[in-house]
Amino acid sequence: MEEDKETTQLLEAWEETYKKGQLTLWIFLALKDGAKYVDEIRDFVVRITEGTMRCEEQSLYRTLRKYRHIDVVDFETRKGNKGPDRKYYFLTKTGQVLLSRFLKRNIYLFLNEDIKTLITKEA
Repeated sequence: MEEDKETTQLLEAWEETYKKGQLTLWIFLALKDGAKYVDEIRDFVVRITEGTMRCEEQSLYRTLRKYRHIDVVDFETRKGNKGPDRKYYFLTKTGQVLLSRFLKRNIYLFLNEDIKTLITKEA
């Protein structure tokens, strides 16, 4: 079926809304295996989503500050390769528990065979 302009616009609007809600998940997944600085988090998000998600540096800092304020994310300062020290962000114990519970309640269901069949079945 040929894509029409209206359908494409609807899809793009849906994707934009979907992506705004996904940033926290991708940040937490980036930090799941260890501390990263902002550029590494951003690069992880772009790489793992195959370029479908992009995040501005300021959006990342704003989000990380918000989660640091509620003790879900924290940072430690380390020497940078060149120039000033860098903040390496990581999930706190609370952040690790939060991510684990979120994944179990909201993401693992996509591993259900019935749902996988629905997703991969052509409409």
